Amino acid sequence: MIKICVVTGTRAEYGLLHWTMKAMQDNPNIELSICVTGMHLSPEFGKTFQQIEMDGFKINGKVEMLLSSDSSVGISKSIGLGLIGFAEFFDNTKPDWILVLGDRFEIYSVVSAAMISRIPVAHCHGGEATEGLIDEAIRHSITKMSHLHFTSTEEYKNRVIQLGEQPSNVFEVGALGIENINRLHLLDISKFQSSINFKLSDLNFLVTFHPVTLENASSEDQFSELLESLKLFKDARIIFTMPNADHDGRVIIQLIEDFVKKNSEKAIAFDSLGQLRYLSAIKHCDVVIGNSSSGLIEVPHFKKPTINIGDRQRGRIMADSVINCKPIKNSIAKSIQLALSVNFQQKLKNVSNPYGKGNCSDIIVKEILNTPFKNILKKKFYNLPIK
Repeated sequence: MIKICVVTGTRAEYGLLHWTMKAMQDNPNIELSICVTGMHLSPEFGKTFQQIEMDGFKINGKVEMLLSSDSSVGISKSIGLGLIGFAEFFDNTKPDWILVLGDRFEIYSVVSAAMISRIPVAHCHGGEATEGLIDEAIRHSITKMSHLHFTSTEEYKNRVIQLGEQPSNVFEVGALGIENINRLHLLDISKFQSSINFKLSDLNFLVTFHPVTLENASSEDQFSELLESLKLFKDARIIFTMPNADHDGRVIIQLIEDFVKKNSEKAIAFDSLGQLRYLSAIKHCDVVIGNSSSGLIEVPHFKKPTINIGDRQRGRIMADSVINCKPIKNSIAKSIQLALSVNFQQKLKNVSNPYGKGNCSDIIVKEILNTPFKNILKKKFYNLPIK
């Protein structure tokens, strides 16, 4: 039996890891343990660890690290608390492998503790670029502390290798979110409306906007511009999902709550929709608006338009269904109008998603099982051939 510990800190991250966790749970050669941290344990963000338990998983550890602060000092202190908590957790549980996904500060704490504890790490979604976020540097740091790499595209695979990782330990598997779309039975419009207690109309927007952590005090300004642009579409119904626990996240939450309170007949907000309702929302909404990676990875699979605002996702590979715009009212409004135009709607029919077809979980489990974990800690830097 190989002991694999999956660590997750956010609702979105767990949603992406779900089917890989299920494959590990069902594999007789794997002893799966699950540790939750960060937003999962916060009442403010919906205590989403409860969804993991409802899905039939046993949670083996809870590491509290999220301070009630979205300042840069608060985030830094949270990283420190996480490092202490995971050092203790790994010392007690001693897994053979740790599996993580993404680029958030919670996972940085996880992998830092694992490195010092001499536990090999398998990392999903490395090599990507988000030039408007601190996540960019965190993601590449996690790559250098990891030992197996599962990337979403060939370009990202090459970037991980460019960072000095051995090609034999880097696997292009596609985006984990696509597997969710293929495996879940999404809600029809009647069941979806019932599940959120909100009636859709002829025009519906899904808005997911997160802080831009490398720009000074701009989240409030940018989101206010977005809200002003939404007011121009008087007949639209709007579903908001709340932002992550990042620097300046609370100001966005307050703006959403104020907007919904004043427009309760046409707008609704959720701390967490969960994967089933979130993907169903994409299916039944006309445009996805914001700056979330899901707008670039999952939404093109539905052949729906994405309005990608500002620089948060700058550097990522994007499908032709993505419309980039500046974080100002007129630019956002014009982009929404373009997305709804007859010509653009016709163009969507031929959109191809660059993030794969969705068969990640079996490949990830297979490669972890096939990799001898006892001899992988001493990594040799891979130098690219000189041309």
